[in-house]
Amino acid sequence: MTLTRLPRLLLPLGLVLLTACSQQQTGPIVMGQERECPLELNQGQTLVLTLPSNPTTGFRWVVRDSAATVLQSLGPEVYSTPEDAGLVGSAGQSTWRFRASYAGQGRLLLDYQRPWETDVEPADTFDCQISVN
Repeated sequence: MTLTRLPRLLLPLGLVLLTACSQQQTGPIVMGQERECPLELNQGQTLVLTLPSNPTTGFRWVVRDSAATVLQSLGPEVYSTPEDAGLVGSAGQSTWRFRASYAGQGRLLLDYQRPWETDVEPADTFDCQISVN
C-alpha cells in the first residue's frame, strides 16, 4: 500500500467513527422506588421500572397512566421474589419494560392499592414525568 492511498482509507473510517460518537445513548434505563424523576429518554431507549410488591396482601401496582404518548409497553408486569426469601407470602418486586418510541412528554403513574378498594387512598404512588427526545 502506498502512502497516497492511506488518506483515502482513513476518511471513510473517520466518518464512521464520527457518526458512531454523535449517536445518542440508547442503553436501558433501570429505575426503581428511588424515583429518578423527571426522566429524559432518547427514542429507542428501554426503560425498566422495578417496584417493591407483595400481591399476597391483596396490594397490586395499578397503572393509571402509562405515558402512552411517548412509551410503548414491552409486555405485562412481571412479579418475582428473591431466591433467598424462602417464605410463603414474602415481598418481592414487580417489573415493567417500556420502549421510548415517540418524541414528546408523558406521565408514568402507578398506584399501589387493593384494586377493589376504590374509595381508599393508595398505600403508595409512583409518579414520573417522562420526556423523550
